[in-house]
Amino acid sequence: MSITAIELPLFPLDVVLFPGTVMPLHIFEPRYRQMIQDCQRTQKPFGIVLTKPESVYLHEVPYSVGTMVQMRNVERMEDGRFTLMAIGTRRFRIVSQHRDRPYLSATVEPFMDDPEPAQILTLPMAQACGLFRNYLEMLLEAASEDSSYADLPEDPEDLSYFIAYFLEVQNETKQRLLEGTSTQERLRDEINILRREVPFMRQILSKNLPEDRSMLN
Repeated sequence: MSITAIELPLFPLDVVLFPGTVMPLHIFEPRYRQMIQDCQRTQKPFGIVLTKPESVYLHEVPYSVGTMVQMRNVERMEDGRFTLMAIGTRRFRIVSQHRDRPYLSATVEPFMDDPEPAQILTLPMAQACGLFRNYLEMLLEAASEDSSYADLPEDPEDLSYFIAYFLEVQNETKQRLLEGTSTQERLRDEINILRREVPFMRQILSKNLPEDRSMLN
């Protein structure tokens, strides 16, 4: 399979977006308003990349792997700001960066997981699904939200991205998951994280339970 490099506008943020996940965006800086207008005019996507901690305003330094985005529900306000839904589509790796526009852009190439036999993914996928369902239910309970949720992705790679996006971990950990090239390893890393987080969440909820019950008596 040939690798095709393309030119892509970049939106550095303090967040890691994964393929198959959705993020609402509020675009207010003039440089990124211009980026959205350029993407609309050319009907091309842009890329979301995590900003490195040492970055300074107007000279953001991105990590080398990010996620390409399609725009949906784009609305322009009277003052020129935009709101939109960013849908992650696929990963890319930055080959070279350019600052010849108000916003950062780059030449990027596709970045994909290595092929793996389906049979080695069956067990980690099942383990990750079970742990993540418990984790998600407790997160929703802690936020007093409805515990109903959509079915999890059935494809192992898609599932690994979905879990990574919703984990309450540092961005550097999420970036490491984004940069991995093995679905199996990504799922196993998430299993290890969830095995730590699920008992922790359960403990927090159990500590809050007596107080909640006392308020009802």
